[in-house]
Amino acid sequence: MTVATVGVHIVDILARPVDHIPEGQDTVLVDQIRLTAAGAAAGTAVDLVKLGHSVVTMGAVGDDELGDFLLMVLAKRGVDVSCLVRRAGERTAASVLPIRPDGGRPSFHVPGANLSVTYADLDAAVLRGARAIHLGGVDVTFGLGDPAFFALLDEVRAAGVIVTMDLLSEMADLLAMARAFLPHVDYVLPNETQALLMTGEPDPEAAARALLADGPKGVLVTLGASGSLVVTPEAAERVPAVKTDVSDTTGCGDAYCAGFLTGLLHGQDVTSAARWGAAAAARVATGLGSDAGLTDLDSLLSLLKDPQ
Repeated sequence: MTVATVGVHIVDILARPVDHIPEGQDTVLVDQIRLTAAGAAAGTAVDLVKLGHSVVTMGAVGDDELGDFLLMVLAKRGVDVSCLVRRAGERTAASVLPIRPDGGRPSFHVPGANLSVTYADLDAAVLRGARAIHLGGVDVTFGLGDPAFFALLDEVRAAGVIVTMDLLSEMADLLAMARAFLPHVDYVLPNETQALLMTGEPDPEAAARALLADGPKGVLVTLGASGSLVVTPEAAERVPAVKTDVSDTTGCGDAYCAGFLTGLLHGQDVTSAARWGAAAAARVATGLGSDAGLTDLDSLLSLLKDPQ
């Protein structure tokens, strides 16, 4: 497999547009409702397939109907789900997202089987055969903070495998635990809030430098409409967001990770790869759900050529 994604798998139920929650049992008509495969591992896996990669994903789902759906839709999108573990008696993680007219996305969430993922659930042989590994939501799949997993990550990185890491929560205690992964990954991609909570620093650049001191090669802090900040030992550089008509911001972070990793696998330097990430996020923002908007690598590259 070209890429393995490891971590959080969620079913998203999205409705758009929602500008208020009705009182009592009133009904509000909306334009669209969708169910999608989402989460920092599953959503990124779908985007990576669209960008031309062969992808296997690892983690845990429940043995419920939502788990059936998640396996079906991931397979339909071309993701290899043979390494996903099903937990008897557990719920599959799910979120209900009422999407505001401006694209904002409050959520109602059940963490489900994601909380139970451990190193024993992963196929080490498959990970050793990947060109890249993306860790999606290790602050939530905190059972992966295992010395044996860290040793595997160090082993594959020494062999040339690229390891990237994204985060899911905005809970300071979980994010603090996730810092243990930083010496064992190449690039970490938090959003601004996560970076500040992880470090206690007052601004994104100071936070990125604090995270960089823990051992990764680079830290990319996503800043929403303000783009992203790329910090390496050599430099700090702002990468602007790609202008687009925003429909829904769900999954933009996952798409950024997929675009960034795709850029690296195509030989781009870190800042150029971040621009690929920005373009992927812009594509996803035009649709509803984490699998919307982004179609293929050619459309991403065309957006980079003509960002207007």
